[in-house]
Amino acid sequence: MHTPDWAQLTRFAIALAEASAREILPYFRRNTAVDVKDGPVWDPVTEGDRAGERIIRRMIEEHYPDHGILGEEFGLKEARSPFTWVLDPIDGTRAFVCGMPTWATLIGLSHEGRPAVGLMNQPVVGDMFYGSPEGAWHDYRGQTSPIASRKDVPLARASVGTTAPELYRSAENQRRFQALKARAQLTRYGGDAYFFCMMAAGHIDIAMDCGLQPYDITPLLPIVTGAGGVAAEWTGGDIAQGGNVITAGSRPLLDEAMAIMTA
Repeated sequence: MHTPDWAQLTRFAIALAEASAREILPYFRRNTAVDVKDGPVWDPVTEGDRAGERIIRRMIEEHYPDHGILGEEFGLKEARSPFTWVLDPIDGTRAFVCGMPTWATLIGLSHEGRPAVGLMNQPVVGDMFYGSPEGAWHDYRGQTSPIASRKDVPLARASVGTTAPELYRSAENQRRFQALKARAQLTRYGGDAYFFCMMAAGHIDIAMDCGLQPYDITPLLPIVTGAGGVAAEWTGGDIAQGGNVITAGSRPLLDEAMAIMTA
């Protein structure tokens, strides 16, 4: 079977990220208009979200017309190949509308239904993280280096990152999260996708979130696994489809955390 050219596909993902940044940044810290999606919680969307996804979709359709596309803003284009791009042009739109540089553009590529290439770009800070079957890397303003998750850290000494405690909406998930938090050394909030990259780069030990969509996690999983981290969906679902996701720097730490999140 022909092995995909992961390096070429990764370079294309980087080009997509750079193009989307040029479309999104003119809307950042401009108090741009905010629309609200239907649903039980306040879920904002801006023209920056839409502009970022439009350019990414246009470039994919020009270069890889047989590839599928799943984007948060414009939905699904069915694939005519084993490849589907999974896009969240602004992950962390709440941070974006508050002027905080903790949002990110997420670009993932699934091959035969499994996350294969993933990228997170924060163009204000100058951080780009990306991963593939060949490894994971951090590009900071043009300086690129490989990354690896932290090992040999037990839960008692672990740092945990998650977007917000109130996102653990069910009483059961809230009880489990609070039990995990009580056992860990440090818990931080508000990082959105950044936490998964910080875990992959060895700065924190666990990154987790509740109720994720495929476009929230598919782009991040190749970064996590490419850096030697591990991931699970704590209710037993298919992690590529989102859900309740927990990632850790090592298998023993993930097992320790999962014992609490499944108790």
